[in-house]
Amino acid sequence: MGEGTSRGSDSNCVPTSLLTDHYELTMVDAALRSGVAQHRAVFECFTRRLPSGRRYGVVAGTDRLLDAVEAFRFDEVQLAWLASQSFLHSATLEWLASYRFGGDITGYAEGELYVADSPILTVEATFAEAVVLETVVLSILNHDCSVAAAAARMVIAAAGRPLIEAGSRRTSEHAGPAAARAAYLAGFAATSNLEAGRRWGVPTGGTASHAFILAHADERAAFEAQLAMTGPATTLLVDTFDVESGIRQAVASAGPTLGAIRIDSGDLGAISRRARALLDELGATGTQIVLSGDLDEWSIDELVRGGAPVDRMLVGTQLVTGSGAPAAGLVYKLVAMAEHPGADSPLHPVAKQSTGKATHGGRKAAGRRLDHSGLAVEELVLQDGGAGEIERADVRPLQRRFVRHGEVLCRPTLAQARAHHELVKDELSAQARTLSAGAPFLAVRT
Repeated sequence: MGEGTSRGSDSNCVPTSLLTDHYELTMVDAALRSGVAQHRAVFECFTRRLPSGRRYGVVAGTDRLLDAVEAFRFDEVQLAWLASQSFLHSATLEWLASYRFGGDITGYAEGELYVADSPILTVEATFAEAVVLETVVLSILNHDCSVAAAAARMVIAAAGRPLIEAGSRRTSEHAGPAAARAAYLAGFAATSNLEAGRRWGVPTGGTASHAFILAHADERAAFEAQLAMTGPATTLLVDTFDVESGIRQAVASAGPTLGAIRIDSGDLGAISRRARALLDELGATGTQIVLSGDLDEWSIDELVRGGAPVDRMLVGTQLVTGSGAPAAGLVYKLVAMAEHPGADSPLHPVAKQSTGKATHGGRKAAGRRLDHSGLAVEELVLQDGGAGEIERADVRPLQRRFVRHGEVLCRPTLAQARAHHELVKDELSAQARTLSAGAPFLAVRT
């Protein structure tokens, strides 16, 4: 593994080969019988169109995907179960038993922005080696890119105010840590999910819920129990009964050095203004206000533009679900195929012509053309013959090699991916940073 490699996950201890669809293996079975299984092939991962209203997507999940490819193995238990299902020939089961990805993977860096037709991941291997990865590639990238794009918009809307990811209870136990990672990559400050902290070093935080308040004899007793454990720098949840009363009880319990209060319900803009005035009146002028309650980019933007005295925001449901984070719509399509087996057989472009789902054949080289001020103005997605144009001085190459001949060469850390995202956001024009619906942030030339 190359410099900058980070083993942030232990997911490669568990085989990922059955995190796939039935038809991936029936295709391999048939391809082995027809002979095309050993033909060299190129698959590309891209979206035909961005979700409605979105101007760009954000690449996330590549590191998790590399773990999954390394762990794509068929052990004895899996092979025995597949044999019991009687839909694969014995020769195919033998092929699966020895499966190890031996091809190449290139793609956009984690944290990079993309638009429709951007080849964010390219897999080159034999047809059988590459096609069987389709589902695991798409399940990881579609999820993580979706969350990262939503998070990026929320970060812009927050205008510098820290955002905390807290969506684990609104998604699956496996998706929760991944969502926390994707949100942190896109600029969130922390997460409530401890597994994301253990696995990838995402900063974690949290205090107490309404259940903790209700479990005590009264609000004051709950606050004092929390303060005994965390000290006055903590955040006290003040809206279980009445916000004004809760604030008075919180300051009386912690003193004017109370770290923060959290409000989770009601008209957050109006309530936060009254809360700020009351805190100042009580001498808690340094106590911060944390808001939560199904926040999305629109409500965050409304709070910020409306001058609400909010210091931090806790975001969950709208970050990890379909309503707040619409599907990225990534697909994994065959774009080139060799006529004969063997590394020397040349690749020829192949493409779908289906109405509404046509693809562009041939392996692509991608670069982003920048104007004199460093703003992105055009995405070049060219067949390999046009790779020279990517080398122009005003074009930033977008693809890097992650895997060669099955060996992981490059695995940037989450911190590096986060820094890269911050850097490439500087290429967005002021119009592209707005939340309003509009055209993608740059045109694509194919």
